[in-house]
Amino acid sequence: MPAEMPAGVKARSTTVDIAPFSAATAGDQIAGPTVAQICETHSAYVVLASDRAYKIKKHVNLGFLDFRTLAARKAACQHELVLNRRLAPDVYEGMAAIEDSHGKVIDYVLIMRRMPEAARLSRLAQHGDDCGDDVRAIAKLLARFHSSARRDPQITAQAGAAGLRGRWLANLGETEAFRGSLIPESVHAHIGDLALRYIAGRRPLFDRRAANGLFVDGHGDLTAEDIFCFPDHPRVLDCIDFDDKLRSVDVLDDAAFLAMDLERLGRPELAEQLLAHYSEFSGVPSVPSLQHHYIAYRAFVRAKVACIRLTQTGASGDAAVAEYTQLAIRHLEAADVKLVLVGGAPGTGKTTIADRLADALGATLLSTDAIRAQLPADARNDYGTSGKRAVYRELLTRARHAVEFGESVVADATWGLREYRVLAGLVARETHTTLLEVECTAPIDIAADRAQQRLASGLSASQAGAALARTLARQRDPWPSATAVDTAGSADDAIVGLAATLGIDPCFAEAPR
Repeated sequence: MPAEMPAGVKARSTTVDIAPFSAATAGDQIAGPTVAQICETHSAYVVLASDRAYKIKKHVNLGFLDFRTLAARKAACQHELVLNRRLAPDVYEGMAAIEDSHGKVIDYVLIMRRMPEAARLSRLAQHGDDCGDDVRAIAKLLARFHSSARRDPQITAQAGAAGLRGRWLANLGETEAFRGSLIPESVHAHIGDLALRYIAGRRPLFDRRAANGLFVDGHGDLTAEDIFCFPDHPRVLDCIDFDDKLRSVDVLDDAAFLAMDLERLGRPELAEQLLAHYSEFSGVPSVPSLQHHYIAYRAFVRAKVACIRLTQTGASGDAAVAEYTQLAIRHLEAADVKLVLVGGAPGTGKTTIADRLADALGATLLSTDAIRAQLPADARNDYGTSGKRAVYRELLTRARHAVEFGESVVADATWGLREYRVLAGLVARETHTTLLEVECTAPIDIAADRAQQRLASGLSASQAGAALARTLARQRDPWPSATAVDTAGSADDAIVGLAATLGIDPCFAEAPR
């Protein structure tokens, strides 16, 4: 028992009706010592004795939970029992009252079957085991669990954009005490800015997921430490029980927590497999930026918990906090939705650069040439001011729709007139999207020759030949906000230089042409 428990305490027996484990499952594999061991979390003590585990709530108020009264701890044990039986009914046996030597109830304990350490997913992952089949089984179990999980308007409201924003603000607020010490001020501010910008600009995405029934009463705390892998099926333990609102989540948010944890354990390939299998079994399409955002949120939650644990135990060192915060930043930056304008006069290689950049970013590629080709004949052949405006308006309408639904966009156009760039900037501001501007440049003779060769090949949607290329190069408005890319040489050299300038992963230089 914990050190502060009074002498002479005892657990009152309780009758538990539970089906026995099948062969080769957890019950058959437990062969631990009979000497009790005590494990500690930020909110509970867990006593391990023989083939049972006994969980006792700490008498603490952590802001997001308050277990200081006996009634609160009793209700918490009862609630935890019901909730965790959803995913592991043969593990959670029951609860019992703890009495002092005078028969007075002083606490409550949750009684569970003890899981073998050898089956713990975190242990398997850290030891480099081949966990592919286990991860697949976990994804299948989670998809089945979500398919029948409770849904209602309150859950939808809490799991949507407003609720997610509220949870981010709560976590940012609860970590204010650690800002400047365990979490550098600049890091804390950067995390908050990226997280809140993403949510503000993606309301249509969250609304569509709500309409599709993807917000559920889930697990809320999926970590590899609390998942045990067996031949018949995995056991998933210890969901969030102290605040029902924190279990009101997007199904992808629930899965992303475990993906984050597997990545933290040094197994990013397992994280990718988990999310791919989950999409397969659930039928829910993945939205990469949203996936990154949820992983970042879960990493920041764990950073908060790590801060609390450090202050509780007085331990020195903040490696875990730094690890989680850097993981959060990495995924928030990956989630950041971008609108990339790639422009230049005909023949400057803008289409090649835009195509390669879209491949690298996993972005939607929009092109004025392709959009014009889709228009009716009369509009398609209108190269006057009104015709150009119509094409750019259509491009920016499609771009707005894409970024609102979490997709980055690379927009391939000449972007010769300032008015079109201003409209693009307005789309980016209104959707809280990062705007990047790239202007491809090359000597006029080289650009004109390229444009003529492309026109003669008939393989491009562009109708610009040498003469038009020269004319448009002279008529371009200055573009001082753009990053200039010299495309006179090879595309690979131009791409590598662009990556360095924009801070984009240079591996996209190897993307197919």
